[in-house]
Amino acid sequence: MNYLIELNGVSFHRPNGLICAQQLNFSLSDQQRIAITGSNGSGKSTLLQMILGLLEGVTGEIKLFGNSCMSEKEFSEFRPRIGYLFQDSDDQLFCPTVIEDICFGPINQGYSQTEAENLALDTLQQLGIKHLANQTSYRLSGGEKKLVSLATILVMKPDVLLLDEPTNGLDNKNYQRFIDIISALNLPLILVSHDVHLRKTLTNTEYQLLDGRLTLQL
Repeated sequence: MNYLIELNGVSFHRPNGLICAQQLNFSLSDQQRIAITGSNGSGKSTLLQMILGLLEGVTGEIKLFGNSCMSEKEFSEFRPRIGYLFQDSDDQLFCPTVIEDICFGPINQGYSQTEAENLALDTLQQLGIKHLANQTSYRLSGGEKKLVSLATILVMKPDVLLLDEPTNGLDNKNYQRFIDIISALNLPLILVSHDVHLRKTLTNTEYQLLDGRLTLQL
């Protein structure tokens, strides 16, 4: 089977000695939507960061789209194909306006300003938030920030989604809106969430992370 993401014997300890991964083996195929649960501080968010090559001191093998990645150069080649939604939208939005935030990724991938703006507007239209295009990002509501953050990754047309507690703080309307959007996307994903309903709605496989090991939940 061809895996989009594969971890073979991966280990990582935080500086305080906490074990986040201990000879961990894990894979995601193009037909899977995987949920990862675990107590606070168990390393769920850290696991997503390891997959993206954002941490130093990780041992073992991480493969993205069949390619073994060890160096920053190797990881950076494949990061644009992975849509990573941060737990805190304020960490994801850093430009003055919404349209600039969404254009940032395409421009850095070589698109012209006009091409990037067209892609951004199409993505905002897809999510039903085109009216926010010229709004100041930091003045948006929590729900609006989450949807705009989602737009910043969908504009890149990713092959995989990594979602870190994506519905924290959303009101009922935006919560359901988020679920509807993700459900309609034909994309494999890894979801980190404490929300039982969200996990059951969006995923078909669930693992628990405990003491640096993943256990399949039946």
